[in-house]
Amino acid sequence: MGEYQEFAEALFGQLSVEIDEEKEIIELAVKARDNIAGKVEFRGLEDIANEVFPILKSKVEKFLGISVPENLQLKFPELEELKRIKGRKVFSDDKSNEFVTELFNAVAKENYKKIAELMQQDTKKYFVYSTYAIQYISKLTTTYGDYLNGEIYLNKFILSRYPEIILHKKGEPYESNFEDVNSGYIGAVKMTVLEELIHSAQENLQKVNKSAAKEVNKINEELAGIILSLDTKIVNELSEYCQLQAVPDGFPYAKKANLFFFLNPDHFLIEQIGPDVMTFTHVEMDPKIGELIPELLGIYKKWLVPIQQHHAAFTAMEGMAGFAIENILKDDKDFQNYLSTFMGTDFSSYQVRKSMGKDFTKILYEKLGKDTFKKMIDIPPNTRELKDPQLYLKKLSQ
Repeated sequence: MGEYQEFAEALFGQLSVEIDEEKEIIELAVKARDNIAGKVEFRGLEDIANEVFPILKSKVEKFLGISVPENLQLKFPELEELKRIKGRKVFSDDKSNEFVTELFNAVAKENYKKIAELMQQDTKKYFVYSTYAIQYISKLTTTYGDYLNGEIYLNKFILSRYPEIILHKKGEPYESNFEDVNSGYIGAVKMTVLEELIHSAQENLQKVNKSAAKEVNKINEELAGIILSLDTKIVNELSEYCQLQAVPDGFPYAKKANLFFFLNPDHFLIEQIGPDVMTFTHVEMDPKIGELIPELLGIYKKWLVPIQQHHAAFTAMEGMAGFAIENILKDDKDFQNYLSTFMGTDFSSYQVRKSMGKDFTKILYEKLGKDTFKKMIDIPPNTRELKDPQLYLKKLSQ
């Protein structure tokens, strides 16, 4: 299992910065907790979240003009559980769900042996889904919340530790800084609960996003299968032509993995063409690569439709949430303290941050008012319309 073990070690090598950061946060929180004990005390995350939840639910429904689902559950996962939950956010088809679950469980437990076994069991799936493990888990220390299937997850690992760490870093006397930091902590919880309440109301956009992501992953699995079936001569020729990092002959899967990650449309097309590929209706490719992998152009053409649907739905969901948060919390003192104590910024700077989805929502809101949100959910915009909101408004008027 030599080469498979190498892959497991490489996976954790790519996550080493994040894993070290997680350990540092735990150590800082223990030190902070010991030093501020008996002087000040922050309320529990669960208490604050449960208290603000009904108030924010009402505000979301009033601002969006849409009902939030009943029976939403608040969950407060610690780090290992949060990593497993992230596996459920990888939208794969039924044939791959179990593999993804096992992979994220192994990553959460830092189980090198299991990861090597999973790669040996299904190398094709490993190529596709190990990238998600790196991408999702590397963002955990900056992700406060998540929403999935009627459950709102608040990152207890971060939200229960950051207030103490921030207060401790400000230094003594802790009592004089406590009010602002505690208010910022409450603001962080408010913002997180609010964002996930908005996501919970975006049912049709969530469905479109999930369906498109599944299709993208299916196509990526197909590409991985094609790359794995290539003979050594073609792999070597392509690797040299694409100027990929040299890999010793004794590591055939590493050579194919390099080729897969390079030719994967998420990387190859966006690197070669740029983000405008999200509005293209066709692609062309290097004739030499096309000659050596004749199926590749068909893969890229097939990928365009679902990736654009996925990109558009996700951008619309995030943009709507950003716009609503900005408007609902603009006068909230706790949110303003969150921006200053946690983020080192202020509301004016927060407000001017550019975002295609937020800008799109703002333009629609100026024209349609509250109808904006229902329209965006029921009739998702496409990538061209996100860039040019007038196209979307024209579509609605037809």
